[in-house]
Amino acid sequence: MKQNLLKRFFISLLLTLSTISTFGQITSYENLPANLPIPVDDGACDHLLGKQIPSIKLSSTSNTKINLKDLKGRVVIYCYPMTGRPGVKLPDGWDQIPGARGCTPQSCSFRDHFDELQKLNTKVFGLSTQTTDYQKEVKNRLHLPFDLLSDKDLDFASSLRLPLFSVDNMNLIKRLTLIVDEGKIVKYFYPVFPPDKNVDQVIEWLKNNLK
Repeated sequence: MKQNLLKRFFISLLLTLSTISTFGQITSYENLPANLPIPVDDGACDHLLGKQIPSIKLSSTSNTKINLKDLKGRVVIYCYPMTGRPGVKLPDGWDQIPGARGCTPQSCSFRDHFDELQKLNTKVFGLSTQTTDYQKEVKNRLHLPFDLLSDKDLDFASSLRLPLFSVDNMNLIKRLTLIVDEGKIVKYFYPVFPPDKNVDQVIEWLKNNLK
């Protein structure tokens, strides 16, 4: 337990030190700013419960193609818009888009609870429209113990009719989380806010719905 706490502390310290901006100020993407706009449920995911996951091969950060349809057991797929990068400015007005900010805290929270999710016999994947190369930098920097999947061509998102938004000529998936069991969506979380608490919702649901 102490080793895990120390590991998380040093990872957090490294993340903070790695987010020094060109102005010499700390701009950590690991922490959520105050007073972010809260997303509202617009019904864009009402159709998802009970749907089958499409048979689509997605590029992963482990240099393999993963077809989520083929995975056995329970799988958590947290879909997020876009992780920020140290030293790279976020799109103008990013923090004012409801639900946009928080991809790094969400990923870190799934990282920190990864052992608990494994004990619940649940696989975890992050999914976004960024390229695999972009996602590899994120996985390495955040020390994520699970793969990130690239849906850069929007094949997965289009097949499930996932809600999207556009900014700076990028089509991004609105933040949502799917729990899949034997290829079928048995639970979804949408909207997701705050992002770093989503893992708690996921774990609570899994514990209340043990197989």
